[in-house]
Amino acid sequence: MNDQADQKEVHSSQKSLPPLTLVATPIGNLGDLTLRAIEALRYCDGVIAEDTRRTGQLLAHLEIRKPLISFHEHNEERRLPELMARLGSGEKLCLVTDAGTPSVSDPGFRLVRECIKEKVEYTVLPGPSAVTTALVGSGLPPVPFHFGGFLPSSGSGRRSELRRAIGLGMTGIYFESPHRLVACLTDLVLLAPESRLCVSRELTKIHEEYSHGTPAELAAHYTENPPRGEVTLVISPSAANVGEGGEGKRKKNYSEKTPMLRNLS
Repeated sequence: MNDQADQKEVHSSQKSLPPLTLVATPIGNLGDLTLRAIEALRYCDGVIAEDTRRTGQLLAHLEIRKPLISFHEHNEERRLPELMARLGSGEKLCLVTDAGTPSVSDPGFRLVRECIKEKVEYTVLPGPSAVTTALVGSGLPPVPFHFGGFLPSSGSGRRSELRRAIGLGMTGIYFESPHRLVACLTDLVLLAPESRLCVSRELTKIHEEYSHGTPAELAAHYTENPPRGEVTLVISPSAANVGEGGEGKRKKNYSEKTPMLRNLS
């Protein structure tokens, strides 16, 4: 009887999933995986992953065994038709990235775009994101903000992108390699010496760190204390573009009002 009940539960849960479910995974702390995410991974037919090895480790931790399908920037063009065919045939697939929310800095958005084009149903399960975590922890103006992904690895490309970010007049967020962080901060000493920065490192992990200061202060700190782990850089908006006093001149906009709770089942 218990086996029959379990099979009915699996069948019911699979029916409730759309063809594609985007699942946010932890950026460091496994405790941040939501109950909805675990349920989707448990009852789907397969998992589309940027790095199948990392996703395999996560599933092993959850004691879940599922077929893994690799999907990343080097195979996305040839993989898309196959994925769309599987979704169209009735398979229930989950899409995950290495860490955080899919599509934010990986090719997942192309799969979503195809689903929209082909009218394939999908849903997004909210969860961890290094972008919003770093923004909130920075203490810098949260609205509006610009996310630029990974900074270019070349010095000229990085300086060009930083110059553009400073000119936007809004808080800028970038991923940066710990090995290039001091060089990046040194560029900002020349480009925006008075700007306020926040370097967030190892978010949600044991050695989580938020370091605040000017480019010169942080460059000196990380020269003496070489950073390790994943780094997210948050740059304050340029006072020249938002008015004297920075965010004080901007109309207040608390963009996320608390919603009424609905459908808690």
